[in-house]
Order: sequence, then structure tokens, then C-alpha cells
Amino acid sequence: MAHRHRMRVCAGLTAALLAVSGGHAFAAPNDEMTRDIETAVLGVDAYWEAHWSDFFTETYVPPTVLGEYDGASPNVPTCDGEPLDDDNAVYCSTAEDYVAWDTDLMRFGYAYGDAFVYLVVAHEWGHAIQNRLHAELQTIDGELQADCLAGAELEGAAQDGTVVFESGDVDEVHTALVRDADKTPWTKEGDHGSASERVEAFTLGQELGVEGCLPDEASAEGAAALGR
Repeated sequence: MAHRHRMRVCAGLTAALLAVSGGHAFAAPNDEMTRDIETAVLGVDAYWEAHWSDFFTETYVPPTVLGEYDGASPNVPTCDGEPLDDDNAVYCSTAEDYVAWDTDLMRFGYAYGDAFVYLVVAHEWGHAIQNRLHAELQTIDGELQADCLAGAELEGAAQDGTVVFESGDVDEVHTALVRDADKTPWTKEGDHGSASERVEAFTLGQELGVEGCLPDEASAEGAAALGR
């Protein structure tokens, strides 16, 4: 991924940035990874702001962006009173309604390619979107649906010009999905799915968009209501 459009995106979304991050601006970017994370957040949020009404009713409300945290710190943030896991990324689906990612996790993945942080942001944002939908629009294989939504978000943001796919980015995303997949196919709620299932889900979102990530009967209806 690239952030060559970052200054244009930020200039147009300064107010949105404050709203998305719960009223707190990001820390001043001090490296390429931080700038890529910012671009991913702004691009995914801008996609939903522009296109939510293409698929769903009610009004799009972004999650709070808690952002990077230190999972090894004694002061690690909590979700519903429980400390966030080390080396993990999370959408906290309680009333706190935030997305966050461990800094070490992001740096580890970023070393294999910058597309990793875009995938993490988009996947967790996908969970936030799921939490805003009525149950009939969610699938039992929620992790795979989040992968699908991540593909739809990033492809949509690329088409809107808020993020840029560079040569090799899709391969980097697929590598990350394979590396973090389960060893066995999806069987129960909470499973992430096998490598092939995760890649297939992400690709489905890229090719068919948001509607491709919804249950068949919901896609056919072409409408949804906000469940949050």
C-alpha cells in the first residue's frame, strides 16, 4: 500500500479524524508505519462514510480508534474490564466500541510488507461494522466475514483514491492471511478459518464488494438496518 495521497486525505478529513479517534488526534507520526496506519484508518472510515447508505439504512457511526497499545505494559487498555492481549488486534464490541492493535504486532507484520497494517485495520473495522448490523446480516463465521469486509473496504477505498494498491500488496495481504490462519478449516464460531478460506473471503470482498460479504438472502434483499 502507499500513502502518496495521505496529505490530501488528511486535509479533507481532519474533522473526521477527530471524530473517528473519539476526539483525540493521533500521535504525531514518527515513522512510516504510523503514517500507513493513519492512512488505513482514514481510508477505511472515508469509504464507509461515503458508501454506507449504498448498502444499509440508518447513519454510519465509526468506532473509536484507540489505536496502538503496548500489550506488555501493566497499564494495558481493557475491554469490558479485561486487559487486551499482547501481540493482538481487537475490536471491543462492548459499549466502549473501539478498535486497537498492539504496537509489536504491527511492527512484526510491517517488516514483511506495509500492506499488513492495512489488513489489520480493515479487519478490525469489519468487526465494528458487523456489530452495527442486525443479526440476520451477520454470518456465523464472523472472522471470515470480517476478512471479506476488509477486502471490500480496501478495494473500495482504492477505487475512491484514498489508498493506493502497489505492486505486491495483494501478495503481502495473502501472505499475512495465510500466516495467521488456523491449521484446520472453519468449524465453529470464533474460528478464523484455514489459509485458503481466509484468502478466499478477502478476495470475495475485493471482487463483489460489501454485498458479497452478506448472507445470500440479505444480499438479495439489498437493504439492511443498523443494529447498534
